[in-house]
Amino acid sequence: MEIEIATIGGYEEVGRQMTAVRAGEDIVIFDMGLNLSKVLIHDNVETEKMHSLDLIDMGAIPDDRIMSDLEGDVQAIVPTHGHLDHIAAIPKLAHRYDAPVVGSPYTIELVKQQISDEGKFQVDNDLVKMEAGGTMAIGDSEQVEMEFVNVTHSIIDAINPVLHTPEGAIVYGLDKRMDHTPVIGDPIDMDRFAEIGRQDGGVLCYIEDCTNAGRKGRTPSESVARKHLHDTLNSVEDYSGGIVATTFSSHIARVKSLVEFAREIGRQPVLLGRSMEKYSGTAERLDFVDFQGDVGMYGHRKSVDRAFKRIMKEGKGNFLPIVTGHQGEPRAMLTRMGRGETPYELEDGDKVVFSAGIIPEPTNEGQRYQSEQLLRMQGARIFDDIHVSGHLREEGHYEMLDTLQPQNVIPGHQDLKGRSPYVDLAKSQGYKLGRDLHVTQNGNTVQLVE
Repeated sequence: MEIEIATIGGYEEVGRQMTAVRAGEDIVIFDMGLNLSKVLIHDNVETEKMHSLDLIDMGAIPDDRIMSDLEGDVQAIVPTHGHLDHIAAIPKLAHRYDAPVVGSPYTIELVKQQISDEGKFQVDNDLVKMEAGGTMAIGDSEQVEMEFVNVTHSIIDAINPVLHTPEGAIVYGLDKRMDHTPVIGDPIDMDRFAEIGRQDGGVLCYIEDCTNAGRKGRTPSESVARKHLHDTLNSVEDYSGGIVATTFSSHIARVKSLVEFAREIGRQPVLLGRSMEKYSGTAERLDFVDFQGDVGMYGHRKSVDRAFKRIMKEGKGNFLPIVTGHQGEPRAMLTRMGRGETPYELEDGDKVVFSAGIIPEPTNEGQRYQSEQLLRMQGARIFDDIHVSGHLREEGHYEMLDTLQPQNVIPGHQDLKGRSPYVDLAKSQGYKLGRDLHVTQNGNTVQLVE
């Protein structure tokens, strides 16, 4: 069976992920994401009102026109998890394919919300939920099957899809860390990865995320970040002024910890910002998390400002606002607070807890720097980098290669410079550039079996 892989997006940048695998006449697309930095550098861009071709031209979503070169039919569109760099192009591109969008339950709920916000295209693709551990037939040949393997990441309900073919398995390895003690959900299923590596035919190809490949050691568990956050908030328990926390709104495990620790230090947690309300509200509705007690969630500008007025009236020392804006996004809550555009008044000595790392991309780094300076100018004191990454470090990559023993490896999720540490790592394990280690770019295809 011919096996061909089209590397469509995410092979020259961090963002706008999209990869297609053709097995015989059947094609599966993995991820359709947005490069958020290409949007943030423009003022007031509303992507939901824009045409896909304009977004392609500005480098914001994958250029999927290479799909016309693949001889076969798309049978499924499979987002690995609910981050925007993996799902936000689905409303712009999915309608071009007569195929269902298949994902884990939480991911599909987020995709559904993305589609409902779309103002340019009618997206009628079926949305199919499949749990980790589930399988489904691909095409009519009964020779190709897709499986979801549970992984741990900085968002709940993440999976790595595996395409089983007569030539071996294709493992799409974006994005994960090896977390054996997660705060929410099950640990990464390394036992199943090991079984896939040992099965007949083995692993024909492994497509891997290179984000932290140049960092030594292992990525810590989310339980480590939880302990760090607990220590930080308890250290300011006696402070009577304002404490504000920010994290990835999609990081439900971290939000859960913030909510619990807020109560522990005698403060009422309040979730503020559109995306904070969306991700946490969806997770609670699907029973992935139970925040227990009274947690205010406010997304619209007016309701957020009303919540800020209530906090100021009843005393900042009684609340822990958990807000959007950890990357300094221009319209996010924390950025507005830094500019003095909300009823919440920061004062000398108030604490701002960044329970998030900086996404390693120049736009994010610049915006985050600006946000921190604005907060400091108002007297805020900053607690930085109370966080663990959602991506594998060096030792995790060694373990995955050892577990899967793939015949071919394709590094992705980075530009060329960002992939070079992974290339060196793979070469140290016997892989060779141009033979079984394929460094490719957006818009290319890799023919694995002719």
